[in-house]
Amino acid sequence: MSLIQIIALDESHIHIVNDANDPFPIIGRIMPSYMDGKWTYVEELDEEVREITFPDDRLDWKQYIEHDSRILFLAMDADECVGQIRLVKDWNRFAYIENIAVRQTHRKRGIGKLLLETAEQWAKEKQLIGLSLEAQNDNLIACRFYRKEGFQLGGVDTIKQYANPQIELTLYWYKIFKE
Repeated sequence: MSLIQIIALDESHIHIVNDANDPFPIIGRIMPSYMDGKWTYVEELDEEVREITFPDDRLDWKQYIEHDSRILFLAMDADECVGQIRLVKDWNRFAYIENIAVRQTHRKRGIGKLLLETAEQWAKEKQLIGLSLEAQNDNLIACRFYRKEGFQLGGVDTIKQYANPQIELTLYWYKIFKE
């Protein structure tokens, strides 16, 4: 594998922002429960693996260039965009991860971890207290990754995806920085 370089989005790379938006496998789900002030969960594996793809984001990407409260980092393998992470400074002093994606051809190579490390560095430079993100409970592989990277389940929403009846629960994950 060649050296992966993480760069902040600039105008010359806007055309490749969505290149890492590849399908991902759905292998099961997280079933959370809240007891004694603590979130726990069990995993339920599906009998069949299916793939889903999120629609490409159609945003004003210039809003993520040289902006104080939002940024988009690209993982570049030479001139190919193989990953991205998009962040905004949230009102609660967390850096909210709007999106993180790695191309199928480059998964399991540490690129997601590298993107999260870059996000954490940016958040600390902004004097934020941690990282936060949302994931659907059926995106088990992503949830396992967040847990492995030090995130904890902090909440569940049963209504947020009301317009998407195939999505049962939205999970809120947090990584609080240690002093």
